[in-house]
Amino acid sequence: MDGRILLVDDEKDILDLLEEVLRRDGFREIRRAQDGAGAIRACREFLPDAVVLDIMLPDLDGLEVCKQIREFSYCSILFLSSKNDDIDKILGLSCGGDDYITKPFKLAILLSPINALLRRSDNFNETT
Repeated sequence: MDGRILLVDDEKDILDLLEEVLRRDGFREIRRAQDGAGAIRACREFLPDAVVLDIMLPDLDGLEVCKQIREFSYCSILFLSSKNDDIDKILGLSCGGDDYITKPFKLAILLSPINALLRRSDNFNETT
């Protein structure tokens, strides 16, 4: 499947699971980062089509990472976080996120918005 995906989470087990699921779904170009600074650097170098971004990271929180990515990229950003209050979702979407899923999550619930965001991105790129 086409689409470059950047996975950002400080938990290696979550990254392993996400990568395995995405690879099974046909994604081949996947990078990983375990902190905010690494995520921003990877986004600049890898130029992903979509970023799956945790909010609670060891250095910069995901909201700040999202804001900094938005300074140079229009890639799709999907928050994946254990923070499940409405205000957390509002903050995630208002700082530039495209969708917000809470942990724990069902794998199909994760794959659907990623595929939808990538379809939207493909349609946008075809018309510009």
